[in-house]
Amino acid sequence: MSFTASVRTAVLPAAALAALALAAAPAHAASVSVTATVETAPVSHSGDAADDPAIWVHPTDPAESVVVATDKKGALEVYDLSGTRIQRINGDHGNNVDLRGNIVVSADDEAAGGDGAMHVYRIDPATRQLRHLKDVPTEVTAHGICLYTSPASGKLYAFPNSTSGRVEQWELAVSGDAVTATSVRLWDAGSAVEGCFADETTGKLYLGEEDVGVWVYGAEPTAGTSRTKLDSTGSGGHLTADAEGIAAAGNRIYVSSQGSDDFTVYDRTTRAHLGRFSVVAGTAADDCEDTDGIDATAAHLGPAFPQGVFICQDGSNGAPGSSGNQNFKFVPLQRITALFG
Repeated sequence: MSFTASVRTAVLPAAALAALALAAAPAHAASVSVTATVETAPVSHSGDAADDPAIWVHPTDPAESVVVATDKKGALEVYDLSGTRIQRINGDHGNNVDLRGNIVVSADDEAAGGDGAMHVYRIDPATRQLRHLKDVPTEVTAHGICLYTSPASGKLYAFPNSTSGRVEQWELAVSGDAVTATSVRLWDAGSAVEGCFADETTGKLYLGEEDVGVWVYGAEPTAGTSRTKLDSTGSGGHLTADAEGIAAAGNRIYVSSQGSDDFTVYDRTTRAHLGRFSVVAGTAADDCEDTDGIDATAAHLGPAFPQGVFICQDGSNGAPGSSGNQNFKFVPLQRITALFG
């Protein structure tokens, strides 16, 4: 119920109205605004379908980089930096996707008879096409996922997680087209989790507990389950439930607050809160609202994104641009770093 519907202003003095308005206001400061320059073609399925993007940086030609993104109603999609779809893999109901190097992994909670699985792909730099390598059934019902390359061992790990709150860590060894998968850690984070980001620069795993906030764990398989909190959706926090996508670029960490249609920014080293921004409608694309997944990179991606890009899923795709089914918006990263460094 809205404030104006629940309070009869005719019988309350001005001082009481002011106090009520203050109590109802969010504890965190208002966000600043940026606009996107590119949006992707809409996903092929209607309703709540698009969810999570992952940026692949081409090893020799950054302008040929692509974005792999999920249509959780039945496809994994690949877009170039103009937003044009260049591949659709039907039958993948991945909710989240992540990648390291040329290895792409989606978390599909409808696979394996509803028990969930990771779909493992390799991306070919020559064609920018994904090729399926293996399906890995998980102990959790894989819903969210992030990947991590250990700076200590060089091993590749995946963190599928579930709306039940369970999190699993898998070691993935890829040799040619052969994939060996070994479960190395399993724990319960509490309530529903989804968004996560594993940071090779700090050895930390950031995990979003949707109604609670973002936790910080160790990313190595021997790290155990001790954790600290990055930020909260509760009193004194800067997030608005659901806490969804988590990404990092340069010296900043970004978290999507689905309930307030904005993104919170933190220092990647100190984890200090720096502020919030929204992606609003501009001349090239509409806004990002009700956002699930995000990704970002500070890598040079050619003339369109010379200082990197921030990508957000848009839960309500309107004009300008190709309105209709949900899609993803691309924001030049310098529009954000100009505000937060």
